[in-house]
Order: sequence, then structure tokens, then C-alpha cells
Amino acid sequence: MTVDPELVDAGELALAADEVDGMALDERDALVSGELDAAEPVGPLDLPPGADPSIDWGVNAHLHPDGSPRIVERHLVVPAELAGLRLDHFVKTQITRLSRTRIQSVIETQLTRVTPGGGLKPSTTVAAGDHFVIRRPARPEPPCPRTFTVVATDPRFYVIDKPALLPVHASAKFYFNTLTRVMAERFPDEPGLQICHRLDRETSGCLVVARDRAAAISIKGDFATKDKVKKEYLAVVDGQPPWPESRADGDGAYALLDTPLRLSQPGDPTRLPHVRMLPGPGGLTSLTRVRVERRTAARALVRCLLLTGRQHQIRAHLAHAGFPIVGDKLYAHGDEAFIRFCDQGLVPDLATLFVLPRHALHAARVTFPHPEGGRLITAEAPLPLDLAGLL
Repeated sequence: MTVDPELVDAGELALAADEVDGMALDERDALVSGELDAAEPVGPLDLPPGADPSIDWGVNAHLHPDGSPRIVERHLVVPAELAGLRLDHFVKTQITRLSRTRIQSVIETQLTRVTPGGGLKPSTTVAAGDHFVIRRPARPEPPCPRTFTVVATDPRFYVIDKPALLPVHASAKFYFNTLTRVMAERFPDEPGLQICHRLDRETSGCLVVARDRAAAISIKGDFATKDKVKKEYLAVVDGQPPWPESRADGDGAYALLDTPLRLSQPGDPTRLPHVRMLPGPGGLTSLTRVRVERRTAARALVRCLLLTGRQHQIRAHLAHAGFPIVGDKLYAHGDEAFIRFCDQGLVPDLATLFVLPRHALHAARVTFPHPEGGRLITAEAPLPLDLAGLL
């Protein structure tokens, strides 16, 4: 398996899926639920088990209506601090996963100069302001539900209910099948839309989208400080947690999960360094309030309130407590199952083991200050049918 450890920021475009051959295990992103999307060949383009065939899954999103491939572009502009580098070294600073051989091939076959200048070769010296563009034909992408529901509308923002399996931003595997692309198609007259916080690819639910720059600055600032924002998640877990239960009026006490969490490192008891969050001494303060909303014989629906915002916090806390989230490939079934999934995809026995093609985590409610005046706004997204069907 080959992977890309980079996160792709909004608007950034990743390149080919074969550009990271030879990376070591500790460099694997291994499909960490969309936070780090694998840069490996897309494999079979079958719809996920149980997929609704009536919605657009983007199977042909990489094609023009006439069947010809669309073109993927990535623009590179040289900042002053990188002036004087060789072109191949500059490209490496921008796309770190590329090997030297691959960079040379990109320069020879895919990279052109936008600003005036002579011919290009790997040894060309770059100057501040030089503008290059890399172009390649688009390739098929893994199917994703290219649809979403708006659950709150305001002149300054939207709150949308993001479907599971739809990544927010472009990555090595996803370019057209992303929320940013789908939003641009749905709201073509609103080029200033900005997503204000993160939501993993496999997680569904509330996502706040600013409609102008000032609103984006305000809302993103509130999410960054966290003390003004309240995020509530619903998770379907295996087992019977001994935590307080919701009252008939929807309120109730919470238990506190407070085990510190840290990112795994080489030498830790896991085959997934830099991927899995580990509990215990040396970790960062991590606080999650939990209570049980509903129970069945084998599972429970748990409401989770984040008091801190560590990577994978809810997933790692629930698994450490002994009640992993259904469908969690990283925390519910050990390293080997996760590595097999990264190498082989959702083969039949793993589909049975994981139960769902995504983890059963849903961003059910978000409360945040309005960018004008600061009054609190609360938006909710209903529990999706695939999670309700587990209970």
C-alpha cells in the first residue's frame, strides 16, 4: 500500500494516485476516515454496500458530457523565500510526496509556465512570482454521494448536513467528488463560500459554511477558540456503556471521559505510528462528555459533547472505554483489519466485520455565535437512516 501523509487544504489540488510508491508503513495515511486520504489507485468503482442508486454518486464526475476526461490543474507560485531554488526542488517543497523521478516526469510532461520565461527543465532556477501550472487528465474517482441538505440558511452562512463518505476537500483520490466541488456546482453565484471547520469523510452531519469573507473570519475564529462553540455528536457503539441515560425531556447528566490522548509514534505498540491516537500518560488533555440516548440488546446510541478537540477524540475515547463505534476501521478491530482494508478495500469479509461502509458517527448539533451580533445559532441534522437502522 502507498499513501500520502499530507492534509490537503481548501482549494488545493492533489496530483496522481501513483506518486508515492515506496513509502514506509510509518508514512501511511491509510484512509484515516477522510482526514488523510490514501494516494493509492482507486480500485473498483463499485457503489458502497446499501448505496441508494437514486442519488448521484459521481461515477462519471471526471468526464465531460461528451465522455472526454476533464482536466485537473494545480497552480504553483514561487514565494520570495524560495526564489533561487532549482525547479525540481521547488516542486518538491510544494508536493512533498513526489519522488525525484516523478518530479522530473511531471516537469517534462505536465508542467507549463504561466509567467513569461524560457523553456523548463528540472535544473531551471525559479524566481519570486514565477507561476507554473500542472495539468493532467482526470481519472475515475471512488463513488461518493454528491448531494447534501441545507439545514439552516442565513444571509451570512449555511449549515449543511454533509453525507457520509463525501470528502470535504480535494486530495490525491478525490478532486471532483468533494463537498467543495459540489457546493460550487449547487451555488454557482456564490464564489465566496468557505467551509469553517472540519468533518471527516466518513462522518455525516452539521457543517457550517460562511457565505462571505467577513463571516468566514468570524466563524472560523470562534471554532478555533472552541469556548464559544458547542458540538454534539451521536455515535452508535457496540456494547452497553454504564453511563447516564437521557431523560424523557431530552436532557440528563453526562459522564466524563478524560483519558489523555497522543498521536502514536514509532516504537509504540501499534503498526500504525503517526496514524492512531493512543490513550495514556504523555498525552494531551482530552475531555468528552457522554450519555446514552437509546439502547438495544447489543448496541447503544451515545451523545458525545466535545470539550477539547483532539484528532479522533470521540473515536479513541469510546474505543478506550470498551465501546468502539460501529464501523470504525481504525479503532474497533485492531491494526491488521485496518491495514487489510487499506490494501484490499472493503472486501466481503471486512464488509461483514465493519457492518457499515463508514463509521457510525454523526455531527448531530452545532451551536455557534452569529457573525453579526454574536447571538447563538443552533442547527441540527437528523440521525441518518443507516445509523438508525443499527438500533
